[in-house]
Amino acid sequence: MKLNYLQGLLAILLVSLLASCGGSKGPKNAQGQLIGVSPRPKYTPPVPYGMVYVPAGTFHMGPSDEDVNYAYTARNKSISISGFYMDATEITNNEYRQFVQWVQDSIAHILLGHVKQDDGHDIIDWKQKINWKDKATVEKLDAMIYTEADRLYGRKDVDVGKLVYHQETFNWDKAKLRENFGKPRSTFIVKKDVPIYPDTLCWIRDFSYAYNEPMTRMYFWHPAFDNYPVVGVNWHQATAFCEWRSKFWEDYRNSKKLFTEDKFQLPSEAQWEYAARGGREQTPYPWGGYYIRNKKGCLLANFKPGRGNYPEDGGFYTVRADAYWPNDYGLYCMAGNVAEWTADIFYENAYSFTSDMNPYLRMDVPDDAPLKMKRKAIRGGSWKDVGYFLQTGTRTYEYQDSAKSYVGFRCTIALSRRSKHK
Repeated sequence: MKLNYLQGLLAILLVSLLASCGGSKGPKNAQGQLIGVSPRPKYTPPVPYGMVYVPAGTFHMGPSDEDVNYAYTARNKSISISGFYMDATEITNNEYRQFVQWVQDSIAHILLGHVKQDDGHDIIDWKQKINWKDKATVEKLDAMIYTEADRLYGRKDVDVGKLVYHQETFNWDKAKLRENFGKPRSTFIVKKDVPIYPDTLCWIRDFSYAYNEPMTRMYFWHPAFDNYPVVGVNWHQATAFCEWRSKFWEDYRNSKKLFTEDKFQLPSEAQWEYAARGGREQTPYPWGGYYIRNKKGCLLANFKPGRGNYPEDGGFYTVRADAYWPNDYGLYCMAGNVAEWTADIFYENAYSFTSDMNPYLRMDVPDDAPLKMKRKAIRGGSWKDVGYFLQTGTRTYEYQDSAKSYVGFRCTIALSRRSKHK
């Protein structure tokens, strides 16, 4: 009887020992305390190249002067914005060409069979080289070359209409609906192919009876315009660029075993206006107010002065993306040069119902929707606009499937950033 009792006690002690040592494993040296998962790598927030940090803050969103049109599309409202990074300049021709070149090369690699297996999937082998001057190579790429009827002087140029980016995004608006709780993830994944080459014909389409053909022929590809803002890009193409930029950076950071970051995207209207103000409360322009000339009489932005003296401000069409002085956040051309796409749809009375914390009016709308639903907000005014559109609180729109010679874009990203408080 005593032996059985000792055996039972030994069994209880053994079970207890196993539970403490292995049956309920926890962090090493936790000693039964809540210390989190360890070890964790040290994190240093990266700073994306060409971007500046816009700190969190509060501002009054809307016109800083009288609503001269009595349009009531921007009622003044107090808004709080979390910090984010923003491109110091509009996306330039040369930066957008990196996107175009990547899409072109990826299609060419696939046609040439430059793929390899990775976890059961075919991925492009970027170590392979493409010799575009080799006739045998070009013959294999015939699927992406203009047909003989479309060639000029027989040149085998790449058909820019074949440059299509495969975009995969997650529909957060659909996922948040209560009736969609518990549905598989595939329900919310949106896959679409986006033609990404800019519409260079916008230079002659936007202006009737005007000779702008040289800009159509040269603006996007000529090195003289490398650092000028890209135009002729519709809203879909701008968002595709943001998605590609996110994937491009994520792939690099994964290859270096670094933490991935949030995605690049177009700024919301609130982010754009907050950044454009540069911390100057209730001033009509990014440089302050109330004038568009400095004390020497020099114009402070690229727009349409007076009754159409286009070159008076130093640029007939667009100017370099880093022209003029930046605002107090270090952002260039937040007024003039080119107007900029935002992520928000344009709704006249949006300020009356959007949140006062990071307001964002997002909606994915098909191109066959009614025109009013396809409106996307643009901000900042452009080289062909009068001074009213340069004001930080002025709102207007373009249709998401339209490409204009006076509309470009820049990106934002919300990165982890250490708090000032310990």
